[in-house]
Amino acid sequence: MAKKGKKGTDLGVEVVLRFDKIINVYKERIENEDNSFKKLYYSALLQALAKGGFPSAEINDENVKKYSEQINLVLAELFPESLTHNEIKAATIPFSTKLFNCTKRLQNILKQAGDDFEFDFLENSKFDRFLMACGLILNKCYDRKLDMSSVMHAEIPDSNGNIRTYRITYNADFIDVFTHKDTHELTEEEINELLRYPENEKLWKDSFPLGSYRFEGFGIISFTDITVDAAISDLKTVLLNNPGSKLAQQENIEDIFKKMFNMDKIYAGFTSFDSYDRTFEQMSFTDSNSYLLGSSHSKHCENALCSEAYKQLIDLKKPLIIPDLDDFNTRQGNKFMSENLREAGFKSAILYPVTKKKRLLGVLELGSEIPYALNSFNASKIENIIEYIKSAIIRGAEEDENRIKAIIQTECTSIHPSVQWKFEREARRILKARMNDREETFKDLGFEDVYPLYGQIDVVGSSDARNTAIKEDLCGQLDNVCSIIASAKEFEPLPIYDQIAFRVKEYNSKLEDGPIDANAERGIIKLLTEEINPVMDHIKTLSEDLKKRTVAYQEQLDPVNGVIYKKRNNYDNAVQTINHALSRYIDNKQKEAQEIYTHFFERFKTDGVEHNIYVGKSIREDLDFNVVYLYNLRLWQLQTMIEMEDKFYSIQKNLPSQLDAASMILVFDSTLSIRYRIDEKRFDVDGTYNARYEVIKKRIDKACIKGTEERVTQKGTISIIYTNKENEREYMRYVNYLQFKKYLGEEVEHLELEDVQGVIGLKAIRVNILYGFKASENRMTYDDLIKELHLQQPHNHK
Repeated sequence: MAKKGKKGTDLGVEVVLRFDKIINVYKERIENEDNSFKKLYYSALLQALAKGGFPSAEINDENVKKYSEQINLVLAELFPESLTHNEIKAATIPFSTKLFNCTKRLQNILKQAGDDFEFDFLENSKFDRFLMACGLILNKCYDRKLDMSSVMHAEIPDSNGNIRTYRITYNADFIDVFTHKDTHELTEEEINELLRYPENEKLWKDSFPLGSYRFEGFGIISFTDITVDAAISDLKTVLLNNPGSKLAQQENIEDIFKKMFNMDKIYAGFTSFDSYDRTFEQMSFTDSNSYLLGSSHSKHCENALCSEAYKQLIDLKKPLIIPDLDDFNTRQGNKFMSENLREAGFKSAILYPVTKKKRLLGVLELGSEIPYALNSFNASKIENIIEYIKSAIIRGAEEDENRIKAIIQTECTSIHPSVQWKFEREARRILKARMNDREETFKDLGFEDVYPLYGQIDVVGSSDARNTAIKEDLCGQLDNVCSIIASAKEFEPLPIYDQIAFRVKEYNSKLEDGPIDANAERGIIKLLTEEINPVMDHIKTLSEDLKKRTVAYQEQLDPVNGVIYKKRNNYDNAVQTINHALSRYIDNKQKEAQEIYTHFFERFKTDGVEHNIYVGKSIREDLDFNVVYLYNLRLWQLQTMIEMEDKFYSIQKNLPSQLDAASMILVFDSTLSIRYRIDEKRFDVDGTYNARYEVIKKRIDKACIKGTEERVTQKGTISIIYTNKENEREYMRYVNYLQFKKYLGEEVEHLELEDVQGVIGLKAIRVNILYGFKASENRMTYDDLIKELHLQQPHNHK
């Protein structure tokens, strides 16, 4: 059973309220104080305590009220009477929520909160409070210097019901900790383990059986009103959590302004400003009211504002502060704005301009039903939050302007201009439905009866070329390492050098024997990065010559991977350079191709460049389609592919890696349907039969000539893959025409191909390319095409 004056808490902590520590402080000051007046004061204080029967030991918490005058006296230095109406402060029994000796200001705050308000400043988790007690034990009993200025927060309603936020600090300087004789004394290692694992509740509770400790003294809690700071933080959260369609929830915004201005009622609105036509407008992306405009949807600034408001908001872009709206209204000629504010019930108002780089974006409106409640003194509070308002306004306006694009981009990613119209039509349908509170989803979009054209220019043997480059890099690096290690051995014959040299020669032999495999490559890289590279820092200290050679070696290393990638980088850079040039070339050529007839076009970069074209009436519904446009695009494609081959070799001769290219075109003689699939965000052929086209397209570049292992695509040629005689006759006319124009040579092969995944009957025309022609001089015209095809007038072709 606890003795009188002792109390257990829900933590199982034994606590004793006593003041001997502060009394001892006073006694020491009597002994050491030079100022005779202060000595007299402390002596009189102690005499008054003794005369009043103030207990020298513990005080039962039930007797706190009985000794309130003596407690007030003993705590006078900590709670000066001159600050009692200013400071928010109280004393407390250790680890108890019972407060005493509260300052007048704290008493008033708790009184305004009401009788039903329960204040618990230790409402954080039980384990957190347990850690506070443990921290105090470590400081007092083990001379640790842990920061015990624990920070807590409390929300207390004021007389108007508005929530005020306070930061609470707990001071335990006047609390001592005592241990029972059988309490386990923690070792240094045990304490360090506790500090390493602050969240291990079992470890802490096993180490601190709190029933073995007694806490004596009193604590001090101090309150700081941080309502404005908390309101700013809340406003930032509201604005960040409501991007896009809403500026913020109106009630949330106004509640935050109530806290900031410490008012029972305050109203907030916003009016946007179009700087191009100088018009105030209701904001379409926010549910915030425009008190300036009232019931009007928009108003030119010269008609909306009186001269004083115009000068402040438009010319100076400074706040317009109206402490007495009735008086302001009587002095204005243009009463549009002031009458709207008065009709809203305002007696005082602040109109605060929101600007970006001196451009007016809109006006933040604050209104109160009380005259002079809003004035030039509290208007400055808006400066703390205006940047957050500005960010939300800018973000909302940008999203409002791009709603259609946003729907398309969200549902469909990037869209080719040729089919943009159909995606915009679908987006408008969805937007209209949403405005009428109906939820619609983006549907797959189909394009029927389109002719496909596919082409590809690829690096020949790209995998082998890349592997060869990697092998040459590793061989060169290993040879360099071998040379440096051999020289290092001359200065110090360490066994590690022999071991490294042996492993290097072993890997070199593997590389010389044949192609490099993935396991060997990983092994070499691990040897170089983990064993050899670290040794180089030591080797360069052996001599000036080795330093120079080692530094030269290290400068060649890739900073990320720690190996030499010279040949591989040359190869990758060569492919990248060529791909970039070829992509840019076909993109430029697309401009003239689109003039023939609007069509869908997409290209892809791999170890080369490939492209898809789809053309037909459904791509451009407002234009008539005729098969003559298809013929023209096919001939354009063939000529462009040959020009890209020529460009490939003109670029690569100036690159460190020498590469070869092979080109091909796939001819598909039937129309098919394509569909943009929303779930996959890409175009694809539609239907089982049409899927045959995709199968051929993916496999055809690796197809071999029937009865051989020779691939149909070969360097120095272009291959035209087709399936029937009509395609062959059509493309032979193109070949003959391009031979005449000196694009193609005379070596024409007609080939049969092996079947590709069940697709039989594939054939190819393979023709050698004549490089070095001048494309600009040989570009065909539409009349050339008509003449070559012997077409007197357009005819249908399916």
